[in-house]
Amino acid sequence: MASGTVMNATPSGGSNDVSLEEPKKMTREDWRKKKELEEQRKLGNAPAEVDEEGKDINPHIPQYISSVPWYIDPSKRPTLKHQRPQPEKQKQYSSSGDWYKRGVQEHAVATRYRKGACENCGALTHKKKDCMERPRKVGAKYTGMNIAPDEHVQPQLMFDYDGKRDRWNGYNPEEHMKIVEEYSKVDLAKRTLKAQKLQEELASGKLEQVERDHNSEDEDEDKYADDIDMPGQNFDSKRRITVRNLRIREDIAKYLRNLDPNSAYYDPKTRAMRENPYANTGKNPDEVGYAGDNFVRYTGDTISMAQTQLFAWEAYDKGSEVHLQADPTKLELLYKSFKVKKEDFKAQQKESILEKYGGQEHLDAPPAELLLAQTEDYVEYSRHGTVIKGQEKAIACSKYEEDVKINNHTCIWGSYWKEGKWGYKCCHSFVKYSYCTGEAGKEIANTEASLLEEQPREEEHMTKPKTLMEIHQEKQKEKKKKKHKRSSNSDSEGEEKKKQEKLKKALNAEEARLLHVKEIMQLDERKRPYNSVYETREPTEEEMEAYRMKRQRPDDPMASFLGQ
Repeated sequence: MASGTVMNATPSGGSNDVSLEEPKKMTREDWRKKKELEEQRKLGNAPAEVDEEGKDINPHIPQYISSVPWYIDPSKRPTLKHQRPQPEKQKQYSSSGDWYKRGVQEHAVATRYRKGACENCGALTHKKKDCMERPRKVGAKYTGMNIAPDEHVQPQLMFDYDGKRDRWNGYNPEEHMKIVEEYSKVDLAKRTLKAQKLQEELASGKLEQVERDHNSEDEDEDKYADDIDMPGQNFDSKRRITVRNLRIREDIAKYLRNLDPNSAYYDPKTRAMRENPYANTGKNPDEVGYAGDNFVRYTGDTISMAQTQLFAWEAYDKGSEVHLQADPTKLELLYKSFKVKKEDFKAQQKESILEKYGGQEHLDAPPAELLLAQTEDYVEYSRHGTVIKGQEKAIACSKYEEDVKINNHTCIWGSYWKEGKWGYKCCHSFVKYSYCTGEAGKEIANTEASLLEEQPREEEHMTKPKTLMEIHQEKQKEKKKKKHKRSSNSDSEGEEKKKQEKLKKALNAEEARLLHVKEIMQLDERKRPYNSVYETREPTEEEMEAYRMKRQRPDDPMASFLGQ
């Protein structure tokens, strides 16, 4: 025990058995040498450790990974084999060339019984207890006759991740040769047929036509390929491919056509320039290479298509069953006949007016711009030729009707605003479809406003909705009042009396309202008055309580005894 180590006795087995001795404890000197060697290996001054397979072990691998447990390898040889996948635990997958058998085997059926085959039918792929054939009186083992053929057993294949997703697994390349042979036969038939036609033309003496058709069929298809070399394309007639470039050299970007920042706007997101970039330069849009996206949009048949669609809508409203997409031919003929009739009608109307009143000489006169060499349109130009003032764009009008005055009002709706309400400035009325009352309406509105201001502030607080801040402050005040002693009982009794008086007033007003409603409901619908001026405000707590008390409940069994 002086050395401080504990040694287990070796097993009594043979020398081939692996000893289960625990590793000896290292001394301080050995431990220091081992650490120095590890540091030298990490710095690259000492050669790396080699495992049993001759591979270098990375010295930077942590010890808890590189060290081998003593119960696996007591000799503690340097190795990383215990960290690698163990072959006995790995799944065995089928190779990429293996695939299921296709078709039934074409070998001959056995003529005599084979050892190990089914005793009933004689097939070699199953036993007697698994035989699906009807049990024979005397089996094939003893008769040796009518031996059944062997079943077609498919192999059990197990593929890995790539093998399951291999689209060409099991494909036979010889199948493609059938397609190649078929096309070669078709090509040969075409050549023989062409040779026969050529012989017939030579025999008939049509030499000129033969010289024109001397090219092969492939050359005929690519006869005009070189002439179709469009800008932005490189067409090769031999290889039959088209290579499209990104942009040709002659193409100029839209934003580079006019560098003036006040010219047409370019949208970089959609790469659109709707207006003409040469608008202020004096160039004709027909002469420039690019005149804006709107110029292309309003050229060609776009305008005529829109006019035809508009005519189809108008004709459908008047009872004609026409549609641009459903029956375009019928619509086109109908539109042409309509235009002819419209022009004839205008011409007849013009002739009748000229015959009756005269004035043909005024229509034949040249325009005032040519006679006086001046117009009423004021245009101011800069020294660069751009328009400074004049020919400005028209301001886009609203889609709603403007300056419409109804019911004798002299001002439009929305010309007056007060306390969050819109109205008419001419009569201070807040009802949109009311009739104008003029100055009298203004006086009435002013008197009502003065009466409302004279009312006590308590009623104003009741009518006005409280904000969340005011509600919170009231709750805080109530909590403080609960902590301290309340005021005398006389104050509480006075508040209760006020509430009772307000509730009585609300009940009387509710009864009057119900009587008024009852009288109106008894009248005829055509004789009922229209209440155009109706006060809209939030009801008070007393009014809501009076409404609940006076409300008639049809589901109440005692409602008939209340006299309501």
